[in-house]
Order: sequence, then structure tokens, then C-alpha cells
Amino acid sequence: MNCSLVIPLLNEAESLPELQRWINEVMQREQMSYEVIFVDDGSTDNSWNVIQELKQTYPTVRGIRFSRNYGKSAALHMGFQAAQGNVVFTLDADLQDSPEEIPAMARMILEEGYDVVSGWKKERFDPLSKTIPTKLFNWATRRMTGIHLNDFNCGLKGYRKDVVKCVEVYGEMHRYIPVLAKQQGFKKIGEKVVKHQARKFGSTKFGMERFMNGFLDLLTISFMSKFGKRPMHFFGTLGTLVFMIGFFSFAYIGGTKLYALYLGETAKNIADQSAFFIALTCMILGTILFLAGFLGELISRNSATRNDYSVAETLN
Repeated sequence: MNCSLVIPLLNEAESLPELQRWINEVMQREQMSYEVIFVDDGSTDNSWNVIQELKQTYPTVRGIRFSRNYGKSAALHMGFQAAQGNVVFTLDADLQDSPEEIPAMARMILEEGYDVVSGWKKERFDPLSKTIPTKLFNWATRRMTGIHLNDFNCGLKGYRKDVVKCVEVYGEMHRYIPVLAKQQGFKKIGEKVVKHQARKFGSTKFGMERFMNGFLDLLTISFMSKFGKRPMHFFGTLGTLVFMIGFFSFAYIGGTKLYALYLGETAKNIADQSAFFIALTCMILGTILFLAGFLGELISRNSATRNDYSVAETLN
């Protein structure tokens, strides 16, 4: 079994030696061949020097260093591109993810046929200010994506090599890699309860803003999965619906006015009615939405990735 461990990090110099020793101990005990790819996401401490020193002791260590901080998604993307193992794992560098879980997760992928295995930190050592928003975030993600995982934010995950070579991780999409994998046709996604270790060194790199960013990314990935290649289906349909509501409302107001005049009754001026401005606004918004869909369709048709599809296999 050949495994690649992709480990993004930011200012984790203290934890790296212990983490590497722990990984090496587990892999030797399980007789698993492996490589460790440390991706230094613009650390300002001596993390890169520590990685260089570890390379002298452990030949299987590889390193990628960013010139500045780009974020976890960028680090994972570069690590996935460099990974050579037939099973790829991700784990955080802060010692909160246990390498002891890797052999069992690898067996789930190789023997049970899972494409993705996500860790579930059922018992956490985090404060309520972090665990409660996490539970709400995971609930919303399950509802919107149809993927029944309990812990999308867990950094410990395992992937079949084909998965990481197909998905493109960008922005803050690292927590949604199972969703991206499902979009590419990798539907066998499993979960394993893993141990959550208390942080030994440093402090967390994530604040409360990650939950808002995560929710916005969830909306983005949900929209792109359904309408990424056909934006007119969304904006055109919504624009037409809103325009028709405005049009028929305006027709009703105008028709009522004309009917009152026909009967010789005094009718209120159309421009004095608030419903007139609501109808007019709906017609304008509907036109704008329709044009947005049309422009989106033009951009999509001229995109370099418009015909990129995930091919499972070919037979010639």
C-alpha cells in the first residue's frame, strides 16, 4: 500500500517533529509505504527550516513552501497535485488529528471500495463557541448537499487517488471536498469516528468568520453544481417568473383603470398606486435577471472548461 499524506501548515514549527515521528511509527508498524508532503502556507516562524531538517532524517518527507499565505484550500490543491500514492490522506499539522486512524481508513478505501472516507470527531476538545456553530454548519451542509457526514470540517480525510486528481480545490472549498467529489461522480463516501486530540502547541488559525465564509461557500458550490454550465436555466427561469408577475400585476391595474373609465366611474390614478411601482420593479428585476442569465451563458460557452468532464474509464 502506497500512501500520500498531505499536511498543510501555518506556523506549526513546534508540532512538526512530533507529528512526523508519530506518522513514521504508525507506518512502520503497519508496514505501509508512504510519503509526507508538508505544504508551508507562508509561515512566519521557522517551520520551513524544521521541514528541511526532517527531510535529512526521513527521506520520505517532501515539502512545498508558498511565498505568502494563500489559505488551506490552495495548500491542499498543491499537495494533491504533488501526491503520488494510490491513497491520499489529509490531516492538520497541529497534532489534533491522529495518524493512528490512517490504516483503518486506508482499508475502507482499498478493501471496501470507498472513494472518500471522512473523519468524524464525535468527542471534541473545543469550546461551545466552536462546537455549536460547527453542528449548525454540518446540519445545513447535509441538508443542502445530500451527503450525510457528521463532520465536514474534520481535517483528517482519506481519498482514492483518482478523486484528488479530479477535484479542483480553490477559495475556501477545502471543507467541501466530499461535495466536489460527488459532483465528479465519486458517490461512495463514508465516515469513520476518529479521536480528537487536544492542541499541544500554538493556537488555532481559524476564527468565527470561517462559519460565515463556509455558509457562503456552501451556497456557491450548491449553485455551481446545479447551474454552473447552464446559468440561463436559473436566471432565465427566475427572471421570466418575476417579469410575468410584474406584467400581469400591471395589466390588472391598467385593466381595472380602463374598466372603471368604461363604466364612467372615478378611478384612482395608476401612478398613485403603490402596486404600480411594485409591478414596475418586478418587470425591471425580471429583465435584469434574464440578461444576467444570458450573459452567464455567453461566458460559460466561451469558458476553457466548458467541456471538462470526469471520465471513469475508456475502452478502445
